[in-house]
Amino acid sequence: MSLNEWFEKGITPSNYIDAMGVNQADLQHVYNNFDVPNDEDFFKKTKEKNLRAIVLTEDWCGDAMLNVPILLKIAEASDFKVNMLYRDQNLELMDQYLTNGKARSIPIFIFIDKDGNEVAKWGPRAEKIQQYVNESQNKLPNKEEPEYEEKAKEMYASFKKSYRENTDFWNEVYHSIKATLYS
Repeated sequence: MSLNEWFEKGITPSNYIDAMGVNQADLQHVYNNFDVPNDEDFFKKTKEKNLRAIVLTEDWCGDAMLNVPILLKIAEASDFKVNMLYRDQNLELMDQYLTNGKARSIPIFIFIDKDGNEVAKWGPRAEKIQQYVNESQNKLPNKEEPEYEEKAKEMYASFKKSYRENTDFWNEVYHSIKATLYS
């Protein structure tokens, strides 16, 4: 399938958000509280590219909870369409965008032009957020240790809280997506 066909197969962000069962309130919190910077030149240049974005995601994903609303704000300011695809229902596409060649990490944002050509790819995390995740994971005990599962749950809860409340993270995502579109 072409990227145009994948885009057309996707659902609108509002349908995706309405159907969310896990992170809806937190995604909406980020969306409602993030204001894009006064970056008119970036928005104008992005609009001139006539982009569209395909988002590979799942509603249980904390990274999607953080990143998707920032992308939606950029799309609104730049007047481009975004369609969502559930990762687990679209593995044929997902497997073309594996992280480090092996992981089905999400979200993945595939930016395409009016002809359906890939212009850029972003995801699953901004670099500084990836560093935060790596540092947190490095503090976990070995998987064989009895306390591993409890500590991992605590870590993921901490990620979710940070993603929801740390506005510096929101700005990191914004600038990372912007850099990807103009690298």
